[in-house]
Amino acid sequence: MHATPALIEDAPDEVATDTSGELAALVGRNLRRLRTRRGHSLERLAKLSGVSRAMLSQIETGKSAPTINLLWKVATALGVPFATLMNGQEARGTTVMLRDKAKILTSSDGRFSSRALFPFSGERKVEFYELRLGPNHREDADPHAPGTLENLVVAQGTIEIIAGRDAPQVLGEGDAIAFEADVPHSYRNLRASEAVIYLVMTYVETISG
Repeated sequence: MHATPALIEDAPDEVATDTSGELAALVGRNLRRLRTRRGHSLERLAKLSGVSRAMLSQIETGKSAPTINLLWKVATALGVPFATLMNGQEARGTTVMLRDKAKILTSSDGRFSSRALFPFSGERKVEFYELRLGPNHREDADPHAPGTLENLVVAQGTIEIIAGRDAPQVLGEGDAIAFEADVPHSYRNLRASEAVIYLVMTYVETISG
């Protein structure tokens, strides 16, 4: 049995201001829909996720866009991949995702960012991301859903990957790795300059928009 997470208060560095407002509004709508579908009150979801009720309310009303850290906590508590919280209406045919309109999530300290390279709509079992790590930064990730696989390639820099109890793996530019991501894992930038990774996540179950 897991202990109830400590609540994260609504500190300024735990939310990311969304200048366009579009991402915040989209996340807010999806959070409210998923929460009510599961029959959770804000208080109940706060206890499950460790995120304060006040902050959850801010996110649902579109006043704040969560950092990637908070989005992971909320998504895990709801039992969905975090991308599900950013799903939009399903688009048909070719989809172009312009760089200046990308959905980008960042850590509270700004040293880690994730840019989605796929449309948040429809049903899928695969997601594609560009990850950026600041100089000498280590980003820890909680276990994903059972059976989730991560396959990544280093585009810039030198990265150390640790997955569960496996030995650390050091990857240079052009090196790739695949590992089971349903265990705690981490990405560490071993250089004093920004690192860039391209990540494909594969799920066992289909993710619905």
